[in-house]
Amino acid sequence: MTALRSAARALLIAGCLATLSACVVAPLGYDGYYYGGYYSPAGEAVATSGVAPPAPYYETVPVAPYVGAVWFAGYWNWYGGHYAWVPGRWGYGRPGYAWHPYHWAPYGNRWALSGGWRR
Repeated sequence: MTALRSAARALLIAGCLATLSACVVAPLGYDGYYYGGYYSPAGEAVATSGVAPPAPYYETVPVAPYVGAVWFAGYWNWYGGHYAWVPGRWGYGRPGYAWHPYHWAPYGNRWALSGGWRR
């Protein structure tokens, strides 16, 4: 009976670990928010790539957490030689500036990421 109980416990633990391993969707330690773009000069490319970006994810925008909050939509960032999804988030506005969401556009034979705060 003890061997059966140990085997059942081992299967339960293995099942839980297998289920949890599917929850990881982003590289550990990378949140993408501070990759040189939020304060780049207006109209300048933040990043360029020779590979077309994947289609953007659909994000449900949650209710604003406070008055004056600005929604920074998610986007694909070029990071470490591959695309990494940066999820959308709420943030603080900047007086005198307008937020333009990041987007990829063809730039010659490459792709350029642009967007950010503009006056």
